Amino acid sequence: MTEIQSLILNWYKENQRQLPWRQTKNPYFIWLSEVILQQTRVAQGINYYNKFIQNYPTIVDLANATEQEILSDWQGLGYYSRARNLHATAKYICETLDGLFPNKYEEIIRLKGIGNYTAAAISSFAYNEVKAVVDGNVYRVISRLFDVETPIDSTDGKKLFQKIADELLDQKNPGQHNQAMMEFGATQCLPSNPNCSICPLTMHCSSFQYNTVTERPIKKSKTKVRNRYFLYFVDLSNHKLMLRKKTEKDIWQNLFEFPKIEFETKLELQNFLSANKKDFTHIVEYSKHILSHQHLYSTFVFVRNSKIVPEFDDSLLIEWSNFNQYPIPRLIDRFIQEHPQLFQT
Repeated sequence: MTEIQSLILNWYKENQRQLPWRQTKNPYFIWLSEVILQQTRVAQGINYYNKFIQNYPTIVDLANATEQEILSDWQGLGYYSRARNLHATAKYICETLDGLFPNKYEEIIRLKGIGNYTAAAISSFAYNEVKAVVDGNVYRVISRLFDVETPIDSTDGKKLFQKIADELLDQKNPGQHNQAMMEFGATQCLPSNPNCSICPLTMHCSSFQYNTVTERPIKKSKTKVRNRYFLYFVDLSNHKLMLRKKTEKDIWQNLFEFPKIEFETKLELQNFLSANKKDFTHIVEYSKHILSHQHLYSTFVFVRNSKIVPEFDDSLLIEWSNFNQYPIPRLIDRFIQEHPQLFQT
């Protein structure tokens, strides 16, 4: 184990990416980066991280912001529950903990939206607490190093990988060790086509010896994907636009969107369009939008008859010139950017 620790740390010193959240011990900034990087590529996350620390330089600033301001700054990252949890936790820390971020793993993990991995990352990076992080990259590195056949998404697998990570952890320098393990998985021990010929750990890698690198890690089940079919109504009459705030527990909660109808099947959607096509000036079948558990198929219709637009109790009519003040899902934002001519009023 000691030799593996040394090899990974030496590799990290020579190959680590210079990322802004690695230049700080501020637990607030580290927490912010970890939340942003969940389900987000590093290249995209950097811009959001810089925007958030500029707009909310302290946890007090984040807590005092409105949810709409935070969701607007988060727009485009997706998985908006992350932003809502971020806001709720900042308010809790300011109201209950005198604005001081907890400095122990057992305290950090009690915060809303923070699980085992994030708590270990914050406590080890900010406070050098001896806690091993296990994220997707670490799962992959460990599964190959020790040729682990236990599925990573099983209860036994999670316990086993955490146990191995704990045993492998450099007790004297846990923060840097954790960073090195994650970076090694992110840039060297890649999911597909890892370049084992230049890997410093090949002599210690059981999967390399047994030729099972491409088979590790193992998952026991695939996520079931749900197809959803949305029909959005765009009414630009009188230079105004109808929006509604999504308050129900679903994707994009508390964001704003055009009034919409959801259909069970594509056929039902097509039948509705055929029956009402005289009421539309434009019908645009948009590209598929992929979420982790859902595939969204969205069609946008521009109406000539406002009466066909579905009414909701929480609908509001806004000036088109004020539209950018409302946080919207990335799907709608991208559609507007790709079809600007349809929104010229």
